[in-house]
Amino acid sequence: MVIRRERAGDIAAIDAVHRGAFAQSRLAVAAGGGGASEPPEVGLVHALRADDSWIPTLSLVAEDHEGVIGHVCLTRAVVGPFPVLALGPLGVVPDRQRHGVGAALMYSALGAADALDQQLVGLLGSLEYYPRFGFLPGARLGIRPDEPSWAGHFQVRPLSSYQSDITGEFRYAAPFYAI
Repeated sequence: MVIRRERAGDIAAIDAVHRGAFAQSRLAVAAGGGGASEPPEVGLVHALRADDSWIPTLSLVAEDHEGVIGHVCLTRAVVGPFPVLALGPLGVVPDRQRHGVGAALMYSALGAADALDQQLVGLLGSLEYYPRFGFLPGARLGIRPDEPSWAGHFQVRPLSSYQSDITGEFRYAAPFYAI
């Protein structure tokens, strides 16, 4: 497996990754008679690519002999006046989940962000999964999401150049609020 930057020819494969990864979590809704629908993460990645928050060097894919099997992106966000990063979505094709692909993408994304002297990464996600990568509740560092209902799953990961004066309200790029 190789982790590399996204290329223009990867877009359809990235869509398929997120479609497969996030459709799994929506099967119960579809089984209830609502019908299957496109997971919002697919459209979110497209909207982020078209937004000023997009950072091409921080959109990464995991690829093996079968092709693209995972994707993660980091985009520009802010904590008050401070530029920071938001992570997500992170997706892995269903048959490769729980095989280290997501972890490899996470370590690569965090390493790349750190190498670019970014200070902090924020995300909404599993309290069981993300702490293994150094994420902790944002409140511990005085950082809160701008949507209060997100506080229970909002986490941050300080990087090497993090400074403790980065406190306040975390705001994602505009496309995150449209999903």
